[in-house]
Amino acid sequence: MKLYDFTLAPNPRRVRMFLAEKGIDVPMAQVNTREMEQFADWYQKIVPQGIVPALELDDGTIITESVAICRYFEEVQPDPPLMGTDAADKAVVEMWNRRAELQGIGAVGDALRNGLPMFEDRAIAGIASGIPQIPELAARGRAAFLRFLDDMDRRLADSPFIAGKRFTIADITVFVGIDTAKRVEMEVPDHCTNVKRWYAEIAARPSAAA
Repeated sequence: MKLYDFTLAPNPRRVRMFLAEKGIDVPMAQVNTREMEQFADWYQKIVPQGIVPALELDDGTIITESVAICRYFEEVQPDPPLMGTDAADKAVVEMWNRRAELQGIGAVGDALRNGLPMFEDRAIAGIASGIPQIPELAARGRAAFLRFLDDMDRRLADSPFIAGKRFTIADITVFVGIDTAKRVEMEVPDHCTNVKRWYAEIAARPSAAA
């Protein structure tokens, strides 16, 4: 088994945090996306989509997409549960994590890929060139992320964690989204006091250093 990772990319970090919470060690190989290594011939043979992370199982199966990789490890090692317990809880965790992906980390992605010079001409992940940046999407991403933080602040006023009483994958997604937003100089606003309290608690967990 091998996990193709890049320490500076947000989605691989989500998987690393998940593994750290589970106490699972997986051999890792770095794919430096800043040097376009995801488009190198050797990696394209493994992951033609040119994305990280990717998990290669012992039988040669390749699993991409962060949540799919986390789902694999949740199934092989259910404890501690990070994707829910019973049917209702699993659905609630999925709901909040999906919101965090679409409205949170997705909005940050729009701001990053349409605003940073390093993504010029490749504003969509997994495409080497030919996709121009759209400045309006960067601005919309920033606005959407701030709105998302307001929503999370209301949620965390009544809940210790994003999906309820326990730490889950939804907390990982929101936490990584907030840290990634710092790359485009977006911080949690001072009025989002519940998010700030929650963020400090998550940052103190050992998995935050993964």
